[in-house]
Amino acid sequence: MALLEGKVAAITGAGRGIGREEALLLAKHGAKVVINDLGGHFDGTGQSRSPAEDVVKEIRSAGGEAVANFESVTDFKSAKRIIDCAIDNFGKLNIVVNNAGILRDRMIFNMSEEDWDAVVGVHLRGSFNVARHACSYWREQHKAGNVLNGRLINTSSDSGLLGNAGQSNYGSAKAAVASMAIIVDREMSRYGVTANAIAPVARTRLTVDATPQTAAGMGQVKQGEWDPFTPAHVAPLVAWLSSDDAKDVHGEVFRVGMGNVWLMKGWHTGGKISKKGSMWEPAELGAKLKEELAKGVTKKESMGEVMGGNV
Repeated sequence: MALLEGKVAAITGAGRGIGREEALLLAKHGAKVVINDLGGHFDGTGQSRSPAEDVVKEIRSAGGEAVANFESVTDFKSAKRIIDCAIDNFGKLNIVVNNAGILRDRMIFNMSEEDWDAVVGVHLRGSFNVARHACSYWREQHKAGNVLNGRLINTSSDSGLLGNAGQSNYGSAKAAVASMAIIVDREMSRYGVTANAIAPVARTRLTVDATPQTAAGMGQVKQGEWDPFTPAHVAPLVAWLSSDDAKDVHGEVFRVGMGNVWLMKGWHTGGKISKKGSMWEPAELGAKLKEELAKGVTKKESMGEVMGGNV
């Protein structure tokens, strides 16, 4: 039996790049897939049915089952129609991959309110909208005795986990969707649901068209050569996290790409100073903090190093 035989998945932003690779692999392993994609440009403008329809054709030509969906994740009611699309066409929903995304990079002093709202709207609000309706459905089904073992996979980013100049909107949203996965997992595990997050390292429109400076470190390779930055490297982790074999993986965040999977551990205590019996004086506190900070000075991972393959 295939890894995902009998499963039904909805993948947002599945018309191109990482989402497309995830959809193709999940379908290869037996899942029936809703290919959701608005078909816009990397900055969120425009719309086209072709990207989603093309992936559906690929899956069907390989013997799989898929349907296209063109709803926007940014709208609460539209997001429910993505969930309903899976149920109406395939009878149920087991897997949701929140992958849809856009970029509008600006330094914080140049960023407009519109650029902030558009990016946060797709990544954070969009992930919430889809997750909210999926989790409501899984909870209702569980209470009715139909355990679907739901799988929610949010797509974070190195920008959110490691930080990247010019992306305060994108990075903030991506850090938030990683936290969302951890929190949703705690809320939904009692209903047989797991929620996890991935941060892909891959060549996509968001790392090529939108950020040419990043693309320089992801040079194209000749056909047949090993390509460390192909988005296909991301899909196997998503396929496995979607499976029953990953039932005990709860609230984890992974970086994935270049043939690697990193297990990430978020905010954690790196040091501590204490004073009992009296209040800290600000200057005294500062001196002690500088001592403690000096103990933990280490070379931090940066996006540039990751893209260069040095991490």
